[in-house]
Amino acid sequence: MVDRQTVSLEVAKQEDQLVLSNLLELYVHDMSEFLPIEIGAKGRFGYDRLPRYWSEPEQRFPFLIYSGEKLAGFALVVRGSSVTDVPEDLDVAEFFVLRRHRRSSVGQRAACLLWNRLPGQWVVRVSAANRRALPFWRTTVQQYTGGVFAERTLPGSPHEWQVFTFGTSAAEQAG
Repeated sequence: MVDRQTVSLEVAKQEDQLVLSNLLELYVHDMSEFLPIEIGAKGRFGYDRLPRYWSEPEQRFPFLIYSGEKLAGFALVVRGSSVTDVPEDLDVAEFFVLRRHRRSSVGQRAACLLWNRLPGQWVVRVSAANRRALPFWRTTVQQYTGGVFAERTLPGSPHEWQVFTFGTSAAEQAG
């Protein structure tokens, strides 16, 4: 039976920075499976851009994901994408769901909450080497938009990137 706990998306406050930093370690560890990321000398990967989510509040948006009362992951959003020329585009910079909460629709529901929370044009970039995330994002974007989205492949190093673009207005029309 699927656990139908309430999924919520909460704005991460500056006092949540340590929580996000800890979750980012798990996220980057997962990414190091297919990206050339090395752990630092002190046993941490680090994420230098994290403080910018509070110093640039008009450009960066940090969120914590909860399943019921339990912390389940995070989402980091940036206004402006490295793959489009539109400074207003919203980019899912980082998105992570703890393994315990995967395959239970927590990630899908959190992504939809995120897109509803910040209406506009969205960009989701996924490394082609991230074989678990690619079907998740393709299905989630497809269902959210009712099929009104664009997908393209961009060259990258060390892997190509799949890029999904869509507007929240397309989802509102489909829903």
